[in-house]
Amino acid sequence: MVLLMLISIVINYIAGLMIAKTESKNHKKLILILSVIIDLGILGFFKYAGFITENLNVALPFMNIPKISVPLPIGISFYTFQIMSYTIDVYREDTKAQKSIVAFGTYVSLFPQLIAGPIVRYRDVDIQLENRRENIEQFSHGVRLFVLGLAKKVLLANPMGALWDSLRETQNGGVLGAWIGVIAFSFQIYFDFSGYSDMARGLGNMLGFEFLENFNYPYISKSITEFWRRWHISLGTWFREYLYIPLGGNRRGKARTLINLLIVWMLTGLWHGASWNFVLWGLYFGILLIIEKLFLLKVLNKLPSFVSHIYSLFFIVFGWVIFYFADDVGGLSALLGFIPRLFSGGFISADALAVIKGSILLLVAACVASTPIIRKIYMKLRERKGFVVAEVIAIVLILVLSTASVVGDSYNPFLYFKF
Repeated sequence: MVLLMLISIVINYIAGLMIAKTESKNHKKLILILSVIIDLGILGFFKYAGFITENLNVALPFMNIPKISVPLPIGISFYTFQIMSYTIDVYREDTKAQKSIVAFGTYVSLFPQLIAGPIVRYRDVDIQLENRRENIEQFSHGVRLFVLGLAKKVLLANPMGALWDSLRETQNGGVLGAWIGVIAFSFQIYFDFSGYSDMARGLGNMLGFEFLENFNYPYISKSITEFWRRWHISLGTWFREYLYIPLGGNRRGKARTLINLLIVWMLTGLWHGASWNFVLWGLYFGILLIIEKLFLLKVLNKLPSFVSHIYSLFFIVFGWVIFYFADDVGGLSALLGFIPRLFSGGFISADALAVIKGSILLLVAACVASTPIIRKIYMKLRERKGFVVAEVIAIVLILVLSTASVVGDSYNPFLYFKF
């Protein structure tokens, strides 16, 4: 599928140059629209063709459309959004058109963050593409970021995923067993994705690039609004700048603002995958954000912090239940079958309790690692004498443990592969 990416690179490289050289505003807009149609057409065919034909056959069975089944090119969602940000920014005159196809191709195909983000806008790295300067300090910072990201993935995300699988498959595990399972999945998806983002940023640093932070301790949020300012920051920024604001944002009255929010969040959900649960997940958070925008945020600001924090965590964790049950794991029927387990069926079974007891320390470690506590301790310790040597030893030990885990453990899922 490399050829597909090269085609996208060439089309948008030419589109950028044409937009920059054309004087007519209408011609600029036409070129932009054509490039966006092509980009979304390619993404839509490879990611959503099967989903669309399958649902058309359900809605209109007499049509009997053959289901289209094509492989999903790795990273297509990420590099398509990056390419579109470039042509849109050139059209808006927020950045200059790149004259070197090698530099532009490097931006699109840059391997550190190609397959799992963060979504890097062209204007954030345009100067770095041609005037990058590597240095030891930046390289060492990149190594540290990469190793810590790897540890998040293999030492925390993978065990949390295994715990979730065990508790999900435990029949009649009880309400507590079901909730701890979902909390484990919440940790898995956070450490998996933030770990990959940290590894991407670390690799970027090693090569002289600075990528923006993609996660900022989202589980300490005291509202859903705050959560989405801290979670997958690059995706939220992209949808805000290239969809929400062009739709009118909050500038066209309350009713239009609410409609814009629903459109953005439905498409945010659909971006994650060709399955109805993702659409439902997007609308779920869209509705929560609308409720907060209308009145709830003012109420939350007056409540004690721990109350608003519990409120946020409840709806965030429940949201991950909706997110998990895509078509390849049972779809909406499996989702509807699991939700009652969160609210009925006994407190906890002996089997579930045995599984949880074996993971208590990991759960505590995941809780601590999802807060700024470790970073604050690190910032205090780095001022002490001999800290550099201790840090190097710690990084080497973490790398050895992570590598041993990768080699010795066959359970190594890549959650964001399908997105």
